[in-house]
Amino acid sequence: MLAAALAATLAGCSSTGGKRAEERAARAAAGGRAAVDTPRWTIAMVTHAGDGDTFWDIVQSGAKQAAVKDNIRFLYAHDEEGNQQAQLVRTYIDQKVDGLIVSLAKPAALKGVVTEAVRKGIPVITVNSGAPDSAAFGALTHVGQDETVAGEAVGEELNRRGREKALCVLHEQGNVGHEQRCDGTAKTFRGTLERLYVTGTNMPGVQSSIEARLQSDRGIDAVVTLGAPFAATAAKAARQAGSRAETDTFDLNAKVVEGLADGTVGFAVDQQPYLQGYEAVDLLWLRRYNGDVLGGGRPVFTGPQIVTKDDAPGLAAYTRRGTR
Repeated sequence: MLAAALAATLAGCSSTGGKRAEERAARAAAGGRAAVDTPRWTIAMVTHAGDGDTFWDIVQSGAKQAAVKDNIRFLYAHDEEGNQQAQLVRTYIDQKVDGLIVSLAKPAALKGVVTEAVRKGIPVITVNSGAPDSAAFGALTHVGQDETVAGEAVGEELNRRGREKALCVLHEQGNVGHEQRCDGTAKTFRGTLERLYVTGTNMPGVQSSIEARLQSDRGIDAVVTLGAPFAATAAKAARQAGSRAETDTFDLNAKVVEGLADGTVGFAVDQQPYLQGYEAVDLLWLRRYNGDVLGGGRPVFTGPQIVTKDDAPGLAAYTRRGTR
């Protein structure tokens, strides 16, 4: 029954009217035609995204744009549960796709299927999460940011802003990348860093948890969220709590850019998700076409880039079109 359900889900990903409309939009943006005359290979992406996660919409946007250029049939599926994500990967292996892109937020659950794909001759690129495990699992390279390095950049920025006590809000338990972000922040931050675990799928609960923590500790002067959708919620929680804590965040979306512009967000860490999707597809095409591997055995970094109020005017145009 699970296999049937997965097959139906995957079929839906590539055959619904909505997906066809997205493909038409991508073709139009790319001039309506492929830039190459290579065979129409099939590349599938499987991520740990939850429903409604706008970050992954941007990743997909980049992937689809590269797919049009490279004459690629692009498939996408996601599940925030590691075991279900692994089942989706295995289904694509059974379909004998020409390349796989996989995020490794929960690497233990994905190790078996990723190594299986490589063993069966399917090239794999990991994306976004899982840089430390990518090479060990047999992937060609990893495209994304080093989460520990990104966290270190946040700690250094908090120091520059004179912050003394920060709250790191983790919205997905079990996500190793989130722990690495907080670990990296703690490594360079000269102040005190506390962690707050919340359930990211329950935004009212996220707000109330942050609000309660800020009310109980007036010394907290920075709240660091690990995803763009949570920044506005954290800022609202601070207002409701009567706290002067600055809201800072990993990742960008249109609301975060608005927050940077009006001062409700202090700074954000941009890991360029559009580039992650685009480069992952393009590198698999290069592998099939020319045997290329980029990175020399090391990850291909797309971040981190600290952006502030000064950067907001230039970023607004990109977020409006859905590429930043």
